[in-house]
Amino acid sequence: MVDLRFSDAELAERREHVAAFVRSQVDAAGADGAVIGLSGGIDSATTASIAVDALGADAVRGLVLPGTVSSDENMSDAELIAEELGIAYDVVPIGGMVDAVLDGFPEIADDRVAVGNARARMRAVCGYLVANHDDRLVLGTGNRSEALVGYFTKYGDGAVDCHPIGNLYKVQVRQLARDLGVPEAIVEKPPTAGLWAGQTDEDELGLSYEELDPILALCVDGPLSADATARELGVDREVVERVQTLHERSAHKRAMPPAPEPLE
Repeated sequence: MVDLRFSDAELAERREHVAAFVRSQVDAAGADGAVIGLSGGIDSATTASIAVDALGADAVRGLVLPGTVSSDENMSDAELIAEELGIAYDVVPIGGMVDAVLDGFPEIADDRVAVGNARARMRAVCGYLVANHDDRLVLGTGNRSEALVGYFTKYGDGAVDCHPIGNLYKVQVRQLARDLGVPEAIVEKPPTAGLWAGQTDEDELGLSYEELDPILALCVDGPLSADATARELGVDREVVERVQTLHERSAHKRAMPPAPEPLE
């Protein structure tokens, strides 16, 4: 099995590297700080902790934006993280905002995926509303594992100014979270995008991050074929091919919107 975990020295180096990146992004924009959506999960908790390391608590503002399907536990954990880090935060339910949009499209109200993505996009609207007013950057909470398989909402949680943990696989985010002192209950909680009731990342992906990350490292980021990756990891070739398909079909999410080539 591929071990993607950092050594102690590598972990310390990566922690400072990510914090320096946040500082450089805020400084380059001439911004006064950062805004981050807090979901109660490991990715937002880790990103918020890094932001406080980089900028100080006074320069970080959290947004807790529960939808009608958000669990009370996750929202409570989101507030807990903000309070432990000493950052200002707002709790603003978005259910009424999404409902107002759906009032114009009642025939779409039962489309679970479309409505779930609308919730993510409404959170992006709120994030940029606050960031514009406060002259801050919006920090994303996406990791490399999610990005490579397109497990995020285009112009939703993907609509940010930068992704501090965007080059870390999920297993590495867990390692960094523990180093930052994120509560173990949050580190070990099943990840969810919170787009609909009972939704979890791993149920939707069909495999755990411990299974996904080595496939990504060897076959998507790395040079191995599907056959070689399957042999190396002791998994079915079909599993590797499914990951490859997710990566290929989500390429549009990782690129700027295309335009025709200019005519000469």
